[in-house]
Amino acid sequence: MPLTPLLLIMAAAAAPTPLTFDLGKASPLRRQSYQAGGHGMEPGGTETAYLFSVALPEGNYRVTVRLGDTRSAGNTTVKAEARRLMLRNVATRKGQFVERSFLVNVRTPALPPPPANAPGGQQVRLSPRDGQEYTWDDKLTLEFLGKPQVASVTIAPVEAPTLYLAGDSTVTDQFAEPAASWGQMLPALLDDGVAVANHAKSGATLKSFLTDLRFDKLLSNMKPGDFLFLQFGHNDQKQEWPQTYADAAITYPAYLRTYMAEARRRGAHPVLVTSPERRNFDAQGRIRETLGVYAAAVRKLAADEGVPLIDLNADSRAIYEALGPDVAPTAFNDGGADKTHHNNYGAWLLANAVAQRIKAQIPALAGHVTAPAFVPAKPPTAAQAAIVPSLIHSDQRPAGS
Repeated sequence: MPLTPLLLIMAAAAAPTPLTFDLGKASPLRRQSYQAGGHGMEPGGTETAYLFSVALPEGNYRVTVRLGDTRSAGNTTVKAEARRLMLRNVATRKGQFVERSFLVNVRTPALPPPPANAPGGQQVRLSPRDGQEYTWDDKLTLEFLGKPQVASVTIAPVEAPTLYLAGDSTVTDQFAEPAASWGQMLPALLDDGVAVANHAKSGATLKSFLTDLRFDKLLSNMKPGDFLFLQFGHNDQKQEWPQTYADAAITYPAYLRTYMAEARRRGAHPVLVTSPERRNFDAQGRIRETLGVYAAAVRKLAADEGVPLIDLNADSRAIYEALGPDVAPTAFNDGGADKTHHNNYGAWLLANAVAQRIKAQIPALAGHVTAPAFVPAKPPTAAQAAIVPSLIHSDQRPAGS
């Protein structure tokens, strides 16, 4: 039945109005500091690296940036929230303007309060480090880097399939350079038809992800057609952590099954990811196994349950061995002293491996993958995969190992 003029007016009035901001070099907004509940620039920015925030309720938003300048060439990298890579090295000639769009997931720690006398909590349990991130707040934050030429930004709420990521430090949005994880690189390898909501946390286990109410938060927004990517193991295997240890034979797959069941109950699709290996080479230049029984448990569970498998354990081994003992440290945090956590280069390699597996294993998402073909045994060099570093730096190592 066609809409009457009155219904059309009512529908238009109900539709959210996109917000557009002039961020050209001469715009007053470039000198306006962010104030709670409004919009403006975050502290610490320069002409070649700055952050712009807009107060918004949680949800998914399509961000459209118009890049270019009448007087200068540019090369713009865009990150969102806690350094989630959205656009990488978008070049514009003098006088050239281009538009690019991507989806950003915004969230707060608030949970729907449980009924009286019911167990639960009213918000996610956040650590002091969580409070340093541009994540658990009531605003959308964009970071412009490189040689940014940003003419305008338009933001509008959007309904779209969401890829929820649950995992540990090798997945999470690391808040500061030089650490990085594959989950925060993944958005740049997908189109603007899907959103990535990375709920992973450094040091997390399958058990602590529950007790911190992170899984409750994730489930509170999950809807039919969404996806739940599960990657745990690095910390679950630690017998010296008795409260959260999960043995690979019984407890570990049992918890994963419970997570998958909760996703399915909401009409979402679970995806299992094997944990990337640690960078430990033997005398023959091969990676020594430290997560083998956990990766094997995930492979078996994926086969038993008929769910897609992203075998990042196998792909990470192939990447490290292709780089070799001398070059592989350049893909890791802390100048290579850290053998577990990656830097931008390593995170980019692993994210590309994940994107290729998505394209091959998940037909519903394959068309959203924009990444070029990637062969783990033939990784690009650090120069070829260069990503402009963010403003925030820290020498604090991510939790977990």
